[in-house]
Amino acid sequence: MSNFVLVAGAWLGSWAWDEVVPALREAGHGARPLTLSGLADKQSVPAGRQSHVRDIVEEVERLDLRDVVLVGHSYSGIPVGQAAGRIGDRLAHVVFVDSSVPAAGESFVSTWWEGPAKLEAAIAENGGFWAPPAAADFAGQGLTDEQIARLVAGATPHPGASLADPAVLARPLGELPATYVKCLLDGAEPTDDVAALLAGERWRLVEMDTGHWPMFSQPGELARVLLEAAGR
Repeated sequence: MSNFVLVAGAWLGSWAWDEVVPALREAGHGARPLTLSGLADKQSVPAGRQSHVRDIVEEVERLDLRDVVLVGHSYSGIPVGQAAGRIGDRLAHVVFVDSSVPAAGESFVSTWWEGPAKLEAAIAENGGFWAPPAAADFAGQGLTDEQIARLVAGATPHPGASLADPAVLARPLGELPATYVKCLLDGAEPTDDVAALLAGERWRLVEMDTGHWPMFSQPGELARVLLEAAGR
């Protein structure tokens, strides 16, 4: 039996995995969706340097989980990638779902595709939080109007301190047993840093013909991908 620890990306909480968890549990595995500090039902919990990495590591240790499959979506690939190197032999596999990956000394903000200044300004203008997207921002991602409505209704402002947190790697990412899930509607090719990791022996690529939020647009297919990764 594997123990999946599922961490959604910016603005989201454990609720984002509601349609994925049942399939994992029905297959006989443990599935524990996790809300990070400062988000969703944990909005009142302060989030600062390394808070999100600690959230993940402490959840694994608190529950004494073994054969852990860490799953990080979007922003959360950064804390998940760091946590994977800190849980030792508890780790079985890491799955990065259309996500960023951590680089030592770099943060989500410092590697933002439009340049860090633009994201820093957006966070500063919103009182230190990254404002959730509007409905129009989810267009072209394979989502129904109902799915977009769920995302907009459930999203909460994301604490900027976590986005600007420089990564600290306890283990090189290339050493991790990992699967990278590329959602093709969000770009046909992985970013250069991910492509370099995929060139190594321990990483493999899986493509999904959907957008950046597959836990909403294709939850059954995403569950299948996760189960396959756990079996590797």
